[in-house]
Amino acid sequence: MTNSPKLAVRGLTKRFNDLEALSHIDTEIAAGEFISIVGPSGCGKTTFLRIVAGLEQASSGEIRLDGRPITKPGSDRGFVFQQDNLLPWRTILANAMIGPEIGGFGDKARVQATRQLLKLVGLEGFENYYPKQLSGGMRQRVNLARALAVDPEILLMDEPFSALDAQTREIMQTELMRIWEEGRKTVLFVTHQIDEAVYLSDRVFVFARRPGRLQEVIEINLPRPRSLAIKRTPEFVALVERIWNLIEYEVRQSVLEEMS
Repeated sequence: MTNSPKLAVRGLTKRFNDLEALSHIDTEIAAGEFISIVGPSGCGKTTFLRIVAGLEQASSGEIRLDGRPITKPGSDRGFVFQQDNLLPWRTILANAMIGPEIGGFGDKARVQATRQLLKLVGLEGFENYYPKQLSGGMRQRVNLARALAVDPEILLMDEPFSALDAQTREIMQTELMRIWEEGRKTVLFVTHQIDEAVYLSDRVFVFARRPGRLQEVIEINLPRPRSLAIKRTPEFVALVERIWNLIEYEVRQSVLEEMS
Protein backbone atom coordinates (compact mmCIF):
# COMPACT_ATOMS: atom_id res chain seq x y z
CA MET A 1 0.00 0.00 0.00
CA THR A 2 1.25 3.46 -0.84
CA ASN A 3 2.13 6.14 1.71
CA SER A 4 -0.95 8.13 0.66
CA PRO A 5 -3.98 5.83 0.48
CA LYS A 6 -7.17 7.02 -1.15
CA LEU A 7 -9.15 5.76 1.86
CA ALA A 8 -7.69 5.17 5.33
CA VAL A 9 -9.72 3.48 8.09
CA ARG A 10 -8.39 3.67 11.64
CA GLY A 11 -9.93 1.92 14.66
CA LEU A 12 -13.45 2.18 13.24
CA THR A 13 -16.12 1.07 15.72
CA LYS A 14 -19.88 1.51 15.48
CA ARG A 15 -22.44 0.86 18.23
CA PHE A 16 -26.21 1.09 18.12
CA ASN A 17 -27.03 1.45 21.82
CA ASP A 18 -25.79 -1.86 23.32
CA LEU A 19 -25.22 -3.51 19.96
CA GLU A 20 -21.67 -3.36 18.59
CA ALA A 21 -22.06 -3.52 14.79
CA LEU A 22 -18.41 -2.88 13.85
CA SER A 23 -15.31 -3.39 15.96
CA HIS A 24 -11.90 -1.75 15.44
CA ILE A 25 -11.56 -1.94 11.67
CA ASP A 26 -8.20 -0.85 10.28
CA THR A 27 -7.41 -0.85 6.58
CA GLU A 28 -6.18 1.21 3.63
CA ILE A 29 -7.42 1.34 0.05
CA ALA A 30 -5.34 2.67 -2.83
CA ALA A 31 -6.61 4.95 -5.59
CA GLY A 32 -8.22 2.96 -8.39
CA GLU A 33 -8.66 -0.25 -6.39
CA PHE A 34 -11.82 -2.31 -6.71
CA ILE A 35 -12.61 -3.72 -3.25
CA SER A 36 -15.49 -6.09 -2.51
CA ILE A 37 -16.80 -6.78 0.99
CA VAL A 38 -18.35 -10.15 1.84
CA GLY A 39 -19.50 -11.76 5.06
CA PRO A 40 -22.53 -13.26 6.80
CA SER A 41 -25.77 -11.31 7.24
CA GLY A 42 -25.55 -8.80 10.07
CA CYS A 43 -21.76 -8.46 9.97
CA GLY A 44 -21.88 -4.71 9.34
CA LYS A 45 -21.06 -4.57 5.61
CA THR A 46 -23.74 -2.00 4.79
CA THR A 47 -23.09 -0.08 8.02
CA PHE A 48 -19.44 0.23 7.04
CA LEU A 49 -20.41 1.52 3.60
CA ARG A 50 -22.86 4.03 5.10
CA ILE A 51 -20.15 5.39 7.41
CA VAL A 52 -17.82 5.86 4.43
CA ALA A 53 -20.70 7.64 2.68
CA GLY A 54 -21.20 9.93 5.68
CA LEU A 55 -24.76 8.64 6.19
CA GLU A 56 -23.83 7.16 9.61
CA GLN A 57 -21.37 8.43 12.19
CA ALA A 58 -18.70 6.19 13.71
CA SER A 59 -18.82 5.66 17.48
CA SER A 60 -15.03 5.80 17.58
CA GLY A 61 -12.14 5.75 15.14
CA GLU A 62 -12.12 7.58 11.82
CA ILE A 63 -12.15 7.30 8.05
CA ARG A 64 -10.12 9.67 5.88
CA LEU A 65 -10.60 10.21 2.15
CA ASP A 66 -7.52 11.77 0.55
CA GLY A 67 -6.41 12.70 4.06
CA ARG A 68 -9.66 14.49 4.95
CA PRO A 69 -11.85 13.07 7.74
CA ILE A 70 -15.31 11.95 6.62
CA THR A 71 -18.01 13.47 8.82
CA LYS A 72 -20.94 13.95 6.44
CA PRO A 73 -22.10 13.10 2.90
CA GLY A 74 -20.29 14.79 0.03
CA SER A 75 -20.03 14.84 -3.75
CA ASP A 76 -16.62 13.17 -3.49
CA ARG A 77 -18.54 9.93 -2.87
CA GLY A 78 -21.16 8.37 -5.13
CA PHE A 79 -23.58 5.80 -3.65
CA VAL A 80 -25.37 3.08 -5.64
CA PHE A 81 -28.11 1.50 -3.51
CA GLN A 82 -29.72 -1.94 -3.78
CA GLN A 83 -32.88 -0.38 -5.22
CA ASP A 84 -32.63 2.13 -8.04
CA ASN A 85 -34.86 4.74 -6.29
CA LEU A 86 -35.44 6.59 -9.55
CA LEU A 87 -38.04 9.34 -9.56
CA PRO A 88 -40.88 8.06 -11.78
CA TRP A 89 -41.91 11.53 -13.00
CA ARG A 90 -38.43 12.40 -14.28
CA THR A 91 -36.88 11.19 -17.52
CA ILE A 92 -33.78 9.01 -17.48
CA LEU A 93 -31.56 12.02 -18.25
CA ALA A 94 -33.26 14.09 -15.55
CA ASN A 95 -32.82 11.27 -13.02
CA ALA A 96 -29.12 11.00 -13.86
CA MET A 97 -28.78 14.78 -13.42
CA ILE A 98 -30.11 14.85 -9.83
CA GLY A 99 -26.65 14.86 -8.22
CA PRO A 100 -25.21 17.68 -10.33
CA GLU A 101 -28.38 19.72 -9.87
CA ILE A 102 -28.22 19.39 -6.09
CA GLY A 103 -24.57 20.46 -6.25
CA GLY A 104 -25.47 23.47 -8.36
CA PHE A 105 -23.92 22.10 -11.56
CA GLY A 106 -26.88 21.82 -13.92
CA ASP A 107 -25.27 23.73 -16.80
CA LYS A 108 -25.15 22.59 -20.42
CA ALA A 109 -21.65 21.18 -20.07
CA ARG A 110 -22.72 18.93 -17.19
CA VAL A 111 -25.85 17.85 -19.10
CA GLN A 112 -23.64 16.84 -22.02
CA ALA A 113 -21.25 15.01 -19.68
CA THR A 114 -24.22 13.13 -18.18
CA ARG A 115 -25.40 12.19 -21.67
CA GLN A 116 -21.95 10.71 -22.24
CA LEU A 117 -22.28 8.72 -19.00
CA LEU A 118 -25.61 7.32 -20.16
CA LYS A 119 -23.86 6.30 -23.36
CA LEU A 120 -21.08 4.72 -21.30
CA VAL A 121 -23.59 2.59 -19.36
CA GLY A 122 -25.33 1.52 -22.57
CA LEU A 123 -28.37 3.80 -22.44
CA GLU A 124 -27.79 6.08 -25.40
CA GLY A 125 -31.17 6.76 -26.99
CA PHE A 126 -33.09 6.24 -23.75
CA GLU A 127 -32.53 9.76 -22.33
CA ASN A 128 -36.20 10.76 -22.71
CA TYR A 129 -37.69 7.50 -21.45
CA TYR A 130 -39.19 7.15 -17.98
CA PRO A 131 -38.18 4.56 -15.34
CA LYS A 132 -41.36 2.47 -15.78
CA GLN A 133 -40.37 1.91 -19.42
CA LEU A 134 -37.04 0.28 -18.49
CA SER A 135 -36.09 -3.18 -17.22
CA GLY A 136 -34.54 -3.67 -13.78
CA GLY A 137 -31.06 -3.96 -15.24
CA MET A 138 -31.51 -0.78 -17.26
CA ARG A 139 -32.75 1.12 -14.19
CA GLN A 140 -29.64 0.06 -12.30
CA ARG A 141 -27.54 1.39 -15.19
CA VAL A 142 -29.27 4.75 -14.67
CA ASN A 143 -28.52 4.45 -10.95
CA LEU A 144 -24.84 3.92 -11.76
CA ALA A 145 -24.77 6.84 -14.20
CA ARG A 146 -26.40 9.05 -11.56
CA ALA A 147 -23.70 8.16 -9.03
CA LEU A 148 -20.94 8.81 -11.59
CA ALA A 149 -22.48 12.12 -12.70
CA VAL A 150 -21.04 13.95 -9.67
CA ASP A 151 -17.56 12.64 -10.67
CA PRO A 152 -16.90 11.11 -7.23
CA GLU A 153 -13.49 10.19 -5.85
CA ILE A 154 -14.88 6.86 -4.65
CA LEU A 155 -17.89 4.82 -5.73
CA LEU A 156 -19.84 2.97 -3.01
CA MET A 157 -22.07 0.12 -4.17
CA ASP A 158 -24.41 -1.72 -1.78
CA GLU A 159 -25.50 -5.00 -3.41
CA PRO A 160 -26.58 -3.13 -6.56
CA PHE A 161 -27.37 -6.30 -8.54
CA SER A 162 -29.16 -8.29 -5.81
CA ALA A 163 -32.65 -7.70 -7.24
CA LEU A 164 -31.69 -8.85 -10.74
CA ASP A 165 -32.11 -12.33 -12.22
CA ALA A 166 -28.96 -14.45 -12.55
CA GLN A 167 -28.40 -13.82 -16.27
CA THR A 168 -28.91 -10.06 -16.02
CA ARG A 169 -26.66 -9.98 -12.98
CA GLU A 170 -23.78 -11.56 -14.90
CA ILE A 171 -24.21 -9.12 -17.76
CA MET A 172 -24.21 -6.22 -15.30
CA GLN A 173 -20.99 -7.54 -13.77
CA THR A 174 -19.27 -7.44 -17.16
CA GLU A 175 -20.70 -3.99 -17.85
CA LEU A 176 -19.48 -2.70 -14.49
CA MET A 177 -16.01 -4.05 -15.28
CA ARG A 178 -16.04 -2.30 -18.65
CA ILE A 179 -17.11 1.00 -17.07
CA TRP A 180 -14.56 0.66 -14.27
CA GLU A 181 -11.76 -0.02 -16.76
CA GLU A 182 -12.67 3.26 -18.53
CA GLY A 183 -12.15 5.49 -15.52
CA ARG A 184 -10.57 3.33 -12.76
CA LYS A 185 -12.59 4.90 -9.98
CA THR A 186 -11.91 3.59 -6.48
CA VAL A 187 -14.80 1.22 -5.69
CA LEU A 188 -16.17 -0.32 -2.49
CA PHE A 189 -18.67 -3.02 -3.45
CA VAL A 190 -20.82 -4.93 -0.93
CA THR A 191 -22.16 -8.31 -2.05
CA HIS A 192 -23.38 -11.65 -0.69
CA GLN A 193 -22.16 -13.42 -3.84
CA ILE A 194 -18.60 -14.67 -3.39
CA ASP A 195 -18.12 -15.41 -7.10
CA GLU A 196 -19.23 -11.84 -7.91
CA ALA A 197 -16.69 -10.46 -5.43
CA VAL A 198 -13.85 -12.56 -6.88
CA TYR A 199 -14.76 -11.70 -10.48
CA LEU A 200 -14.88 -7.94 -9.91
CA SER A 201 -12.19 -7.24 -7.36
CA ASP A 202 -8.53 -6.54 -6.79
CA ARG A 203 -9.00 -7.53 -3.15
CA VAL A 204 -11.87 -9.02 -1.15
CA PHE A 205 -12.45 -7.93 2.45
CA VAL A 206 -13.93 -10.81 4.45
CA PHE A 207 -15.96 -9.55 7.41
CA ALA A 208 -16.57 -11.72 10.48
CA ARG A 209 -19.93 -12.08 12.19
CA ARG A 210 -21.14 -9.40 14.62
CA PRO A 211 -19.44 -7.47 15.93
CA GLY A 212 -18.23 -6.92 12.37
CA ARG A 213 -14.47 -7.28 12.07
CA LEU A 214 -12.11 -7.44 9.12
CA GLN A 215 -11.28 -11.13 9.35
CA GLU A 216 -9.04 -11.46 6.30
CA VAL A 217 -8.08 -9.68 3.09
CA ILE A 218 -7.84 -11.89 0.00
CA GLU A 219 -5.74 -10.74 -2.97
CA ILE A 220 -7.36 -11.55 -6.32
CA ASN A 221 -4.40 -12.04 -8.65
CA LEU A 222 -6.43 -12.87 -11.74
CA PRO A 223 -5.45 -11.12 -15.00
CA ARG A 224 -7.50 -8.18 -16.28
CA PRO A 225 -9.54 -7.59 -18.33
CA ARG A 226 -11.70 -10.56 -17.24
CA SER A 227 -14.35 -12.35 -19.25
CA LEU A 228 -17.09 -14.47 -17.66
CA ALA A 229 -15.16 -17.54 -18.83
CA ILE A 230 -12.63 -16.92 -16.04
CA LYS A 231 -15.28 -18.12 -13.57
CA ARG A 232 -14.74 -21.66 -14.86
CA THR A 233 -10.98 -21.72 -14.29
CA PRO A 234 -9.40 -23.68 -11.41
CA GLU A 235 -7.77 -20.49 -10.06
CA PHE A 236 -11.14 -18.73 -9.82
CA VAL A 237 -12.88 -21.70 -8.22
CA ALA A 238 -10.06 -22.04 -5.66
CA LEU A 239 -10.45 -18.38 -4.61
CA VAL A 240 -14.22 -18.78 -4.19
CA GLU A 241 -13.68 -21.92 -2.13
CA ARG A 242 -11.07 -20.21 0.04
CA ILE A 243 -13.41 -17.33 0.90
CA TRP A 244 -16.38 -19.64 1.48
CA ASN A 245 -14.31 -21.72 3.91
CA LEU A 246 -13.57 -18.54 5.89
CA ILE A 247 -17.23 -17.63 6.38
CA GLU A 248 -19.18 -20.90 6.03
CA TYR A 249 -19.60 -21.55 9.76
CA GLU A 250 -20.67 -17.99 10.52
CA VAL A 251 -23.09 -17.91 7.58
CA ARG A 252 -24.71 -21.12 8.86
CA GLN A 253 -24.99 -19.68 12.38
CA SER A 254 -26.49 -16.49 11.02
CA VAL A 255 -29.11 -18.41 9.02
CA LEU A 256 -29.99 -20.58 12.02
CA GLU A 257 -30.48 -17.49 14.18
CA GLU A 258 -32.81 -15.97 11.57
CA MET A 259 -34.86 -19.21 11.49
CA SER A 260 -35.14 -19.54 15.28
